[in-house]
Amino acid sequence: MFPLGGRKSSIVKRLAVCLALVLGLVSATESAMSRDKAPSRPDPIGDLLAEQAHKGSQSSMPIVIGLKLTETTQRTRFAIELSDPVDVKVYTLTNPNRVVIDMPDVLWRAGADARPSGRRAVKSYRYGQFRRGNFRFVVDLNAPVKVEAPQIVQPEEGFSFRLMVDLTPSTREAFVAAAGWPLASSTLATSAAPPPAPSVPGGREEAQKRLVVVDAGHGGIDPGTQGRSGIREKDLVLGVARELRKALEATGRYRVQLTRDSDVFIPLRERVHIARVAHADLIVSLHADSNDHRDIRGASVYTLSEDASDREAATLAEKENMSDVIAGVDLTGENNPVASILIDLAQRDTMNRSVRFAERVLTTLPRATMVRPTSPHRAAGFAVLKAPDIPAVLVELGYLSNGADEAEMTKPGWRGKVAGSLVAAIDGHFSAETGLSVRQAAVP
Repeated sequence: MFPLGGRKSSIVKRLAVCLALVLGLVSATESAMSRDKAPSRPDPIGDLLAEQAHKGSQSSMPIVIGLKLTETTQRTRFAIELSDPVDVKVYTLTNPNRVVIDMPDVLWRAGADARPSGRRAVKSYRYGQFRRGNFRFVVDLNAPVKVEAPQIVQPEEGFSFRLMVDLTPSTREAFVAAAGWPLASSTLATSAAPPPAPSVPGGREEAQKRLVVVDAGHGGIDPGTQGRSGIREKDLVLGVARELRKALEATGRYRVQLTRDSDVFIPLRERVHIARVAHADLIVSLHADSNDHRDIRGASVYTLSEDASDREAATLAEKENMSDVIAGVDLTGENNPVASILIDLAQRDTMNRSVRFAERVLTTLPRATMVRPTSPHRAAGFAVLKAPDIPAVLVELGYLSNGADEAEMTKPGWRGKVAGSLVAAIDGHFSAETGLSVRQAAVP
């Protein structure tokens, strides 16, 4: 054995990387075997995933090799195996009750996850990048717990460091009293600073171009829904967002800003803030839907309304608006923007402009993809649509819960067709608002 003496060992790290790759290969093989009955399809998001994997393989970030979960009546233990020691912050939040573990960026290369039984303190957990430089692990709780001081255990006869987080039974009163964001790191409560407004080096002519903010839903720790083939909503919509940016900029008529251009989590209020700081002229938010009734399919377009157009729209808005909670954001003390926005008279005009744009999208989108045959234009209280002065729509590109929709969304060229149809709608929208004649973009 090689003496480690508490110092990082390059040999151990290399062994850990090799082990991580083997575990990743086994996990991928098992996943493929579990889906062997699913029809094989081309995946248009593959280039995005390949890009992320390539970046990860070149990184010197610590690697998560494995995760072990031990549950007893007296203690729940998470043991996270790492190639290197990391600094962590562990704290609890309420409404709903959860434990949050923050650490620097890591590469998650663990094999099959150890799932909780659901009968003890832990209900479920999730993990992913919360923002640049911040990886987050969130534990949802069935019962109040006390978080014991986390420990980093040095390698002894093993090949990895271990981050040990123990949860022991507590009372509701004690949990609430201890919950809250760490005062020493309160800046972690928000995402990374929003990207600056796009520069306009072309001078006055460039500055006069309309600014369209394209919002790729979910991201990082919040994957959104997932299709049978394994396609995740966050990857699908980021691919479409990039394609739409490319198509809009190619016209020479628009400046474009993405709320996110990587697999990073952006809180809902930050998405709206990004658009307002940039003085956007239009917001297009992209999502993919899911439904327990797998026969439901087709794209739809949502605009903001005080009342949802139907029960499904209300349920979807509630689910999407939970993104901040899913990612472990502390919402205590946050001002609720809904009331102030909806009573603002200016919001009425913005909502009307959004509705007109939504109708234009529904005239062009069928050229690229199937649209819901009934009620394709819907209304609900989506948080990302609540900028009081910027027309906004949320486009649900289809249902990943429907096999036909998922197959359509994985076809080569589908993203380009959807982007072209949205460009045509955006051209028509600004043409109508300015009274100018704008040549419509061709839809492939």
